[in-house]
Amino acid sequence: MPAPALIALDWGTSNLRASLLDAGGSDIETRSAPGGVMAVQGGRFAEALLALCGDWILRFDCPLIASGMVGSRQGWKEAPYLACPAGLAEAARQLTTVTIDAATGRQLHIAPGLQCTDPAGLFDVMRGEETQIWGARLPDGTTCVLPGTHSKWAWLGGAGVIRTFRTFMTGELFGLLTQHGILGRLMVFGRHRPEDFVAGVRLGLQGHAALSHTVFAARTAGLMGRVAPEGLPDYLSGILIGGEIGAAAASLEASQRAAGVVLIGDDDLCQRYALALEVHGIASRRAPAGTTTSGQWRIAGAGGLVAST
Repeated sequence: MPAPALIALDWGTSNLRASLLDAGGSDIETRSAPGGVMAVQGGRFAEALLALCGDWILRFDCPLIASGMVGSRQGWKEAPYLACPAGLAEAARQLTTVTIDAATGRQLHIAPGLQCTDPAGLFDVMRGEETQIWGARLPDGTTCVLPGTHSKWAWLGGAGVIRTFRTFMTGELFGLLTQHGILGRLMVFGRHRPEDFVAGVRLGLQGHAALSHTVFAARTAGLMGRVAPEGLPDYLSGILIGGEIGAAAASLEASQRAAGVVLIGDDDLCQRYALALEVHGIASRRAPAGTTTSGQWRIAGAGGLVAST
């Protein structure tokens, strides 16, 4: 087995993923558990970490780094938000440390998040996605999209600096509307209907400025027999994703639109977004896999925790 050089933790709201990395930043072993921030009771973060990879910590004298919601106000210790524009080197200079075990003095280094303001002065924040962006090693000027519960659109400047970004609560809205609202009452889940998804995308693109009205079509289309119950989940998903793309793309400059966007994230979600973007005439390409651990390795290198490669 190669000599371990870093333990990298992707610690989000729902899950904890640990990667043991070698001196080149490649995975030696990966483990995961449903031990996300919201599942940790009574602030027992050290216990959750040791339960997953305590043997690594005991056996290997290598640093630990984490990114994601573990650095939020609900996490182990709140890490700062860096104001955009912000780059990897700046993030590496502002790592937050927390002691894992007082007896050994082993520490965990938590990456900061980012904040920005929109033209109206409203704040936006991200935690974890910035690490993925830096791990993707994207060209200057790239527009990238990270689909998810809280989808992020980010715009890069030179040298990997994140100039600004916008958050869209698309995934969370889909969950709330289908699980806790009247829209879900007519839906039959479990069957993928691409044609209904595309129809929803077109409607969302057209009606993104009045989205709270537009989403009601996911009920009326079912009531009037325009969309079958099996197609309504995809129809609503399309409306929401189309609404997001319509709103975000409105701020793209002509050159940015022509260059297309880079998608970072889960395969299924990225495929949905790629199709929706195509409907809107915007090309997309996928970032390579492993962007989270790649970004954590780069931050650790910039922060002097490991030798940069």
